[in-house]
Amino acid sequence: MHPEMGKDSFTFRHFIVRHDRCAMKVGTDGTLLGTWAGMAEGEGRVLDVGTGTGLIALMMAQRYPLATVTAIDIDPEAVSQARDNIAASPFSQRISVMTADFARFPDAEPFDAIVSNPPYFDRSLECPDSQRTTARHTATLSYRQLIRSAWPLLTDEGRFSLIIPADCLARLEAEARLQGFFLTRRYAVHTTPSKPPKRYLIELRKHPVEEIDKQDVTLESSPGQRSPWYHRLTQDFYIK
Repeated sequence: MHPEMGKDSFTFRHFIVRHDRCAMKVGTDGTLLGTWAGMAEGEGRVLDVGTGTGLIALMMAQRYPLATVTAIDIDPEAVSQARDNIAASPFSQRISVMTADFARFPDAEPFDAIVSNPPYFDRSLECPDSQRTTARHTATLSYRQLIRSAWPLLTDEGRFSLIIPADCLARLEAEARLQGFFLTRRYAVHTTPSKPPKRYLIELRKHPVEEIDKQDVTLESSPGQRSPWYHRLTQDFYIK
């Protein structure tokens, strides 16, 4: 179901992602978002917020050959690892990585797409490892701050895509409405057909669409067997 996995790295079709120095490892959430997030014209500027290993930035660069990608993270060690992963990829000339706090991000030119796999253990006990706490908890970037910071950095026709836990859906959608965003796509992601959704893939825009694209999708048709939807989504990235 996964790319070729070593102890400290994942090998995809066109790049390798090492995660031995990064708090948050390569996982299904990042892979889902990287294959699902969209751009209106398929070109322009992409911002990856909380890039971690650089996985989503690499995936967006592969999917959109005419786009340039800016990847930011508040953790210097993650930025260092992302830079190494990107430098070793075929897309290094179109991706830049920097240490930055999204709440204070200074870039004045708006982006055509913003993507984020944000901190998600919003109300759980914080991890004693400060690096993992930064990566996994909203203590450093709440959903409200994430939504507010994204608005001025998104072009008028831009798309803001996220993946969030199912129990955070109502709160995130409420924050998005308060800011003025419109929900345009929402995919409920089930691990198997019989289980409730574990994650939601969300797309927000500054203008409404005639019909919101709402779908229920599954990762596995049966234990260890990728669903047809997940296979189509990841076939350009997974080796098997």
